Amino acid sequence: MADKLVNLFWSAAGVFPGETEVSPFDFAARVQSAARTGFAGISFWHADLAAICATRSLGEVRRILDDNGIVACEVAFIEDWYVDGERRAASDERRRWLLEAAQALGAPHVKAGDRRNTPGESVRLADEFARLCADAARHGLRVGYEFMRASFVHRLDACLAMVGDTPNGGLIVDIAHTNAIGIANAEIAALPADRIVSVELSDNVRGPKGYDVTARRFCGEGELDVAGFVTAARAAGYRGPWAVEVVNRALRGWTLDRLNETGFQTTLPYVS
Repeated sequence: MADKLVNLFWSAAGVFPGETEVSPFDFAARVQSAARTGFAGISFWHADLAAICATRSLGEVRRILDDNGIVACEVAFIEDWYVDGERRAASDERRRWLLEAAQALGAPHVKAGDRRNTPGESVRLADEFARLCADAARHGLRVGYEFMRASFVHRLDACLAMVGDTPNGGLIVDIAHTNAIGIANAEIAALPADRIVSVELSDNVRGPKGYDVTARRFCGEGELDVAGFVTAARAAGYRGPWAVEVVNRALRGWTLDRLNETGFQTTLPYVS
């Protein structure tokens, strides 16, 4: 899928995180809109996938994808995979289901991360990530760790140390998060190609507190060096697909086709 575009959940769901994680749009309509627009794939978010599966089996979901020539590019989101107690028990339950779902849907990887700055010992983090990768490998999947400013582990050196040499583990590199953290494109270009699971694109404008990752814009509508970021990812050896992920409260109320068409048309020039 080199240089193909895929649209991630938050770019086309018509919802904003923290308010709801379930799209109001019918799943089949979402797939059809993505296909009409030109996207090669879409992603799944755990809460929304559960809502879809309340009325459709995973087999039916896969058939809808296949009938429209759309692939499942990613299944998210596994968190609390290195903690203990009730949070870990809930995480393990979600983990089992998402790994099974990702395999059934034909996704190449699952997304894991930490959105709550949850502390952890470096050795424990690496060991638990390796265990998560081992579980995923039994389903034929990779695991992508999406580092973000809100994560306990978010510096590139620490991320690479945690991922280590797990054969099916790596990083999800999101331009919104690299700029919010302050990671230069030159650092992205130096990443080992086999440590990059996916690359996500958007744009943004710096505010009084830096870049707000919940106020992203479509490519070309902000001040980020999107072209330079794409060049850096390619220099590292990444060959796609390119994922569009725009999180912004202003997208609520947009029609499904407007969400997909805007995401596709604004991003395509940067990867063509």
